[in-house]
Amino acid sequence: MDLKLDENDLQILRHLQENGRYTTKALAEKLNLSTTPVFERVKKMEKEGLIDRYVALLNERKIGLKQTIFISISLKEHTRSYLDKFVKEIDGYREVLECYHIAGDYDFLLKVVVADVEAYEKFILTKLSVISNIAKVQTHIALSRRKYTTAYDLSR
Repeated sequence: MDLKLDENDLQILRHLQENGRYTTKALAEKLNLSTTPVFERVKKMEKEGLIDRYVALLNERKIGLKQTIFISISLKEHTRSYLDKFVKEIDGYREVLECYHIAGDYDFLLKVVVADVEAYEKFILTKLSVISNIAKVQTHIALSRRKYTTAYDLSR
């Protein structure tokens, strides 16, 4: 279902992407509206699934996760059951923050965050290498992060 969003809805979403802890009162003040319509708009967007969830974004370096690695993976078999089995196994690995089924030379792209290269080696040896359907793996080690955002562009 496509939810029709007006400028007030878009402003609410922009502010919540900036700070998910804004109160209804604070959002209402920013939009120069009363709290009731703002509350109702937010609840409607939550109910419709437009607002998926609220989270705290952690500083990975401060919790000891200093290495981001992107892994391109090709599978041997490409039937639906093999794809589903691969995703289910990857889903159980907490080092994998994101998994994308992609088009091109590889089948999947993983974003893995670990403490260091030694932790990545352990991940490869104890987890990734035991998945029998993997044909080819290519690793890309991030040297530094030059852009990071979680906010979507809502301009029209």
